[in-house]
Amino acid sequence: MEKNGYPLDELDFSILSFLQKDGRMSFTVIAEKLNVSIGTIRTRVNKLIEEGTINIIGRVNPDKVGFRAYAHIAVFVRPATFKEKVAQKISKLPEVSFLAMTSGDYDLEVDVMCRDNDHLVQFINEISKFEGVYQTKTTLYFKVYKYAQPDLNLLK
Repeated sequence: MEKNGYPLDELDFSILSFLQKDGRMSFTVIAEKLNVSIGTIRTRVNKLIEEGTINIIGRVNPDKVGFRAYAHIAVFVRPATFKEKVAQKISKLPEVSFLAMTSGDYDLEVDVMCRDNDHLVQFINEISKFEGVYQTKTTLYFKVYKYAQPDLNLLK
């Protein structure tokens, strides 16, 4: 499979699968499990990072660290030529965990994590002031049952 001009092979996908399960897994353990050298794993992981295929981060459970208002916000933009400008401004806000342009009833889909409802209201008020934001529609997530990365086996 070709990603940004860099071909991903079975070894790359295997490495990515291990790191998705445990981003702190040592190169030694991965090399042993895949029966290749540690140097091969180090080189491949560094290339995957360089190419932007993977970012190794610590993912927190939002509820356990104190985010009590997790919401989906549909953003309607008028005129349509402002979509990109509005998306760029929203993407810079620290509350945003997901942002995408859509083809549905609204123009941008935004997921946010806020401390509480007051913080969420402040966030909505802030983006509502952006030039081009015509309307927002917010849906609160009461309970998140799954928050995960895609299963790479689906690409096989």
